[in-house]
Parts: sequence; structure tokens; C-alpha cells
Amino acid sequence: MTETSPASPPSTAEPADPKAVRRAAWAGLVGTTLEQYDFVIYGTASALIFSKLFFPNISPAAGILASFSAYAVGFAARPLGGLFFSRFGDRLGRKWVLVTTLFLMGGATFAIGLLPTYGQVGLLAPVLLVACRFLQGFGAGAEQSGGATLLTETAGIGRRGRFAALVMTGAALGTAIGAGAWILVQLLPEDQLMSWGWRLVFLSSLVVTVVAMVIRRRLIESPVFTELKEQHVAPAKPVGETFKHGRRPLLLVILMTVGVSSQSYTYQVFMASYLVSTVGVDKAFVPQVLLIGAICGAFAAFGFGTLSDRLGRKPVYTAILSALVILPAPTFIALNTGSHVAITIAIIVGFILACQGATGVTMSYFPELFGNRYRYAGVTLGREFASVLGGGVAPLICAALIGAFSGSWIPVAVYMMLMMIVSLVAARLAPETLDRDLNVPEDAR
Repeated sequence: MTETSPASPPSTAEPADPKAVRRAAWAGLVGTTLEQYDFVIYGTASALIFSKLFFPNISPAAGILASFSAYAVGFAARPLGGLFFSRFGDRLGRKWVLVTTLFLMGGATFAIGLLPTYGQVGLLAPVLLVACRFLQGFGAGAEQSGGATLLTETAGIGRRGRFAALVMTGAALGTAIGAGAWILVQLLPEDQLMSWGWRLVFLSSLVVTVVAMVIRRRLIESPVFTELKEQHVAPAKPVGETFKHGRRPLLLVILMTVGVSSQSYTYQVFMASYLVSTVGVDKAFVPQVLLIGAICGAFAAFGFGTLSDRLGRKPVYTAILSALVILPAPTFIALNTGSHVAITIAIIVGFILACQGATGVTMSYFPELFGNRYRYAGVTLGREFASVLGGGVAPLICAALIGAFSGSWIPVAVYMMLMMIVSLVAARLAPETLDRDLNVPEDAR
């Protein structure tokens, strides 16, 4: 029987240690809060100011494209980081990777706040920006997957969905904090915002990094990994085993993620630029609406994760994806009204379904698809390869489509729908995994 057969019988393992679950929950939540904070403040800066600070000698439209291209570099680095850290997550443990990636992401974000601009050092400025962005993505390559794997393996039967979804609750909180930071800094006069105000947003990541580091150093290792280590069966080459024995679940994870990733980052990044440059919304309104959407998304992630514990991963996930297939057109119609109320509702729905809701379900769904020997590698590689094909290039593609079709939103909506159809078809082909025994090796599924 392959790994993608119907769900295995429920595990007969000992009940989860409440202390370990609490620590894992806090570690996953705070760590992904930092990761998403890093990505959101960068994405917002890409949409609002980086084109002027780091790419000033080209047209405004080309500046936005260049800024989004630098943004995409972080996503291109994610599978590389996933490949690198996956070698250790299934050998040295989930905790080791989560502490290391946290330090790398936080350090890179802090460094962006210290960078010289184009006006100070010329072409060296965008080069340094891209380098820091690469390190951000390299560290993030195993972050969410690591937190999801640790929580899924630590939580008890019937509670994996809700606890693993806390990873995406943390991501939503990161978006909210990032939006809040931009709201505050935009209260400054324009000249102060462009000279030193924006730096405060990136330098503030040091606080979140220190808090997250303290929490993660107190982590208790996953019981599934502990058992593998005691039995001396941890794989020597988890990445190689994933490509050799786990190709089907790996492909499913990639395809099930690519559409959700593209829509998620279209809402979080591209629509901020679209609202300002095309609809003509005040810049100060954008972080405000992202803040409201993120707060709603935080509750949605936990809610949909809990629902998947009751109804199953597959029906909840496919229902969300079905709604996301038809969502883009109504969203753009609402955005183009220019009404703050209509825009807020559209962004809230997008955050609830695409940014946090769907992904919240996958935090337990994807780890359950894989056997115990290369679970970390499988989830990480699947999600991060999809992030390049989805979220990494989505803002760039959307901006290019807007430019190529004279500002029309219809090609962007079609692109979003087609990407989501790919994920929906893959989800229909995936098995149900609710309450699988996570200690079962690959060849026993």
C-alpha cells in the first residue's frame, strides 16, 4: 500500500504531553509570526516605497516591477533553504532547525533596516537588498513546515488540526503586526518616512526575534522524532528518500499548495499596490485594511483547523478551494468601487479563505500525508517548491498583466482562478488523512 492510501487506523500511542503541546504551540505561533512579519513588511515596502528608494531611475511602473522582482527572490530562495534544512530536520530534529531558521530570518530583516539606499551608494543598494531578501527566504524555507510538523506530531489524536493551525494563526498575527507597524510609521511626514521612518519597521523585527528565540530554545522535541532516534532509524538522506519513495505525496503537496499560495500573496502584496496605483486609494488606508483582514484570518485559521478535526481534512480543504475558484472576480469588482467598506469586506474574505483558512487546514493535512522517516523533508520541499511557482511570482505576474492589458483586472482574475483550479483538482485526488498513525513508516502505509 502506498502512502497516499486511505487513512490508517488511529494511533494507539500514549496521550500527548500537555506541557510539550503548549510549548510547541507557542513556538509555532511566535516563530511564524516573525516569518510573516518579515515577509509582510517587505511586501508592503515593495508596494509602497522600495521602488523609489532602491530603483529610482526608471518609470514608476517599471520600478514596481523591479521591486516585486526583488520580492520574488525571497521565494526563489525558499526551496533552496528547504533543501538545505530538510537534511537536518529529519536527522537532528525539528527543534534544531526551528531555532536556526529563526535566527537567520530575523537577522536578515534587521539588516534591511540598515541598508544604504540608491541615492547613497548607487547600484550597490539594490544588490544588498536582494541579498538580504535571499537570506530571508532561505531561512523561511523550513519555518512554517517545521512548525506544522512539530505540532502535528506533538498534538493528540483529534486535536492535530486545531493545534497545527496555530502556525497560520501566528502568520496572521505577523501580518497584523506588520500592518500595524506601517500604520504607525506612516503617521510621520513623507520626508521622514522615506529617510528613516521605514527603517524602524525593519529594525523592530529584533524584538520579535528575541522573544521567539527564548520560547524556541525551551522546546521539547517531537515524540515521533524522539522515537525514531531511539530506534536509530532516522534517514541518512531524507531529501533523497523523499524523491525516491515519496514522489506522489510530494507532488500532491506541490499542486495542492500552488493555487492557494498564488492567491494568498496576491491579496497580501499585489492588491496593496493595485489599490494605490490603479484604484487611487490613499496609501495610509492599505495597512489598515490589511490589519483588519489579518485579524479575521487569525481566527479563521484556528476555526478551519478545528473544523477539519471534526469533518476531515479533505472535505474542508476542497470546500475552501471551491469558493476560492470563484472569488477573484467579485473581489476586483469590490476593489474598483473605491468604497472603503467594499474593499475591506473583499480583503477580509480573501484573508479568511486564501491567506489563512485554507493554509490552516494544510498544517495538519500535509504532515499526515507522509510517513515518519522523511515527513519534515516532504512537507518542506512540497510547500516551498509550490511557493516559488505560486506566491513568489504572483505579484510580479499580476503587475505584468495589469501593464500588458492597459490596467484591466480581468486577466489577473483569470490567472488567479486557473491557479486555484490546479489546487482543487489535486485536492480531489488526495486521500483523507484524519487521525493517521504518524509513527507508521512509509512502506507500511
